[in-house]
Amino acid sequence: MVEMMNDSKKYIEIRNGSVPVGIYEIPVLDYDRFYGEVCTMLGDERFHCLTYFCYPAGEVMKFICCIADDGSGTIRILSHEQKGSEPLRALTAKVYSMHIFEREISENHGVVFEGHPWLKPVRYPHDRANRQSAMDNYPFYSIEGEELHEVGVGPVHAGVIEPGHFRFICNGEKVLHLEIQLGYQHRGIEKLLTERRSGLGGEKLSDSNGGNSLRLALLSEDIAGDTAVGHGLAHAQLAESLALAEPQASLQAERCIALELERIAVHIGDTAALCGDVAYQLGQAACEALRTMVINTTQFWCGNRFGKGLIRPGGTNYPLTEEVAGEILRVLEEVDSRFGNVADCVYSLPSVLGRFEDIGIVTRAQAVSIGAVGMAARTCGVPRDIRATHPFQLYRQMAVTAVMQESGDVLARGRQRAMEVKESVKLIRKMIDKWRKTGGESGRPQYDLSYGPDCLAISVTEGWRGEICHAAVTDTAGRLILYKVKDPSMHNWMALALAVRNQEISDFPICNKSFNLSYCGHDL
Repeated sequence: MVEMMNDSKKYIEIRNGSVPVGIYEIPVLDYDRFYGEVCTMLGDERFHCLTYFCYPAGEVMKFICCIADDGSGTIRILSHEQKGSEPLRALTAKVYSMHIFEREISENHGVVFEGHPWLKPVRYPHDRANRQSAMDNYPFYSIEGEELHEVGVGPVHAGVIEPGHFRFICNGEKVLHLEIQLGYQHRGIEKLLTERRSGLGGEKLSDSNGGNSLRLALLSEDIAGDTAVGHGLAHAQLAESLALAEPQASLQAERCIALELERIAVHIGDTAALCGDVAYQLGQAACEALRTMVINTTQFWCGNRFGKGLIRPGGTNYPLTEEVAGEILRVLEEVDSRFGNVADCVYSLPSVLGRFEDIGIVTRAQAVSIGAVGMAARTCGVPRDIRATHPFQLYRQMAVTAVMQESGDVLARGRQRAMEVKESVKLIRKMIDKWRKTGGESGRPQYDLSYGPDCLAISVTEGWRGEICHAAVTDTAGRLILYKVKDPSMHNWMALALAVRNQEISDFPICNKSFNLSYCGHDL
């Protein structure tokens, strides 16, 4: 539910996944006041920026900033407008975590942010403001010195992974600086999400969003292949908010069960990858087998091992049944026991600990500074978990405690996975109990939802990597004119760059695996 605007009319507050806000209800501040408000809020650790974007609105460029208050569980929305092309004072100069948002705005719309440390490209969209900005002339940071040398890795890699370029500046084997250049997989997802195309059968679309909803759902679950449920749920919740449609209790439970299954599968798979990187083949093989058990259970539920097709606005084509629930509980009973034994072996073996402990450290202060979210933040002692601070769906009825580590190294990121698997198993058991009390009526998907006019909606979920944010703006006819996506990797790639500083360059693979960030989720 939308809350009252604060007395001084600096911002409006809403809850995660609540009814949308009228675009004209959002306070428009002059830029100096906007700048001061944002800097003041983000100077307090309990606040962090969910999204900051702009779009053409008549004769002005309208900027909207959404800031999460982790203390109260609300989201503060404030805005400013820009006439002409006058430069804006860079928020990044005061609040470094805003660097990625300002870089994206500059790349897309040509806005100049004075005082920004480096307005580098983010994704290279085909319609970027500066067409002279290209992969070949990316402005890499450089250091002069006779004892220094550069090492370039990618964008084509030896393994079957996505493309990205990593430029190391080294003194001997020690990494002084790592710069990560992405954008090779820019697919224009946000543009596709606002396009009006004919229906799947070629039928003409109405003025509302009806008939386009299935296409949007399919696009959303393909934003990051290993987070189909997380992004699919963020979109479904956003669509339901725009249409003022409240999902049934049974459906909310099913979605959260699927989200936790996704978390378990990826964390176990990543543990296998970490074991493989340090040549602990027993741990790798055992974890790979357990991951297969989990994703095969998702396939048993909906026909797809990654959960594609399971999450849809308004309902589902694959409602949870007692048979499926029983299979989930049976598999998790075995996976919980066996993975617990494997994790005990992995994190007590001296040869593994020697490669994990004190490697790739990110400090708490660094995590806060770069705006790290999700697991990357929690392994540094920063309690950012949307399920706990800004609950959604069934999580509104459950007490979720953020699992945390303090050391911020590879060992912490490994142990974090083991602890989160155990917590997710507990959550699923409770969720199935709650699901059984709902009567099991989930409803069919609704692909003819009509969105409210001239409004903004925000949806945030906690994917296995962390905070996923989808936001949308509609026009006077209720059509989408803007759709913004933020995958947690958008913030957390910087954490990887910090983790390898002062490490041996040979430690990069294990550091990279310990985060397992998304290339396509960043590139969109």
